[in-house]
Amino acid sequence: MDSTLLPIVGLVALALIFDYLNGFHDAANSIATIVSTRVLSPRQAVIWAAFFNMLAFFLFNHEVAKTMGKGIVDIGVIDNHVVFGALMGACIWNILTWYYGLPSSSSHALMGGLAGAAMVKAGTGVLVWGGIIKVLLFIVISPILGMLLGLLFGVVVYRLFSKSVPSKVDHLFRKGQLVSAAAYSLGHGGNDAQKTMGIITGLLFSAGYLGDKFEVPGWVALACYAAMGLGTMSGGWRIVKTMGHKISKLKPVDGFCAESGAAATLFMASSMGVPVSTTHTITGAIMGVGAMKRFSAVKWGVAGQIVWAWVMTIPAAAIISAVFYLFSKAVFK
Repeated sequence: MDSTLLPIVGLVALALIFDYLNGFHDAANSIATIVSTRVLSPRQAVIWAAFFNMLAFFLFNHEVAKTMGKGIVDIGVIDNHVVFGALMGACIWNILTWYYGLPSSSSHALMGGLAGAAMVKAGTGVLVWGGIIKVLLFIVISPILGMLLGLLFGVVVYRLFSKSVPSKVDHLFRKGQLVSAAAYSLGHGGNDAQKTMGIITGLLFSAGYLGDKFEVPGWVALACYAAMGLGTMSGGWRIVKTMGHKISKLKPVDGFCAESGAAATLFMASSMGVPVSTTHTITGAIMGVGAMKRFSAVKWGVAGQIVWAWVMTIPAAAIISAVFYLFSKAVFK
């Protein structure tokens, strides 16, 4: 194998490991509500979610991948060391937050990692502020929109079925939750898998393997969706407990409303090419549905711990990636 190609192969493999961890870490996003409401068993739920994660390959364009690959830092600064630092920062932060059961954002960990490594290499001038500001805005917008849409779905559904027998409502929405969970998993795959696609495509583009056109190769897209699907099938059970039980107690109708609100938010963001946090989105939707019943139904102390994990994600991943960038420069000259 060409000696210049070997590091590229290694970094692509590391990127797919991150994508696997992303699916593993974020499995809770897709399955927590459907497991906590006992519509599906944990094993059935991860298979259901993984299938629709991978089905997203056929339904979404690659606008999010383009934003991630060339809309966060100047594409000209990306090299093997920057990509290595970014991926290590994101992977380590994902593992730490999974261990402590915190539903942090894999997306923002990757963005923070990329920005941290790039700034160590070339300073703040390499940051593409248009893309970064868009992502930062959606750190606020996506959970609020998820909360509002979850609340809206909840209000509409509860009014429509206010005179129905509770057991019939429960039976109906146990089936409906299969649909809402599938829609959410489609949105999750369509947004999250593209972030790794963007990193791999940026690496290949910078190394001269894609010519002068930044387009995601088909094999990269397929590999990323497959890696995420496998990660989802492995399941991040620690975070499932936080998402499904510790924020607010859910019934099937609540799970349906939360997943529907979050799915609508993700579809909108992906169509705009914005790499949002699926974790933030579903958490906001669960809070919205919980608050609809009564404000005290949401365990706001747990929600506060989650918000702190969100705030810490980008700077923490940036610091870790900066360390690994310097390590890579020193060891792999």
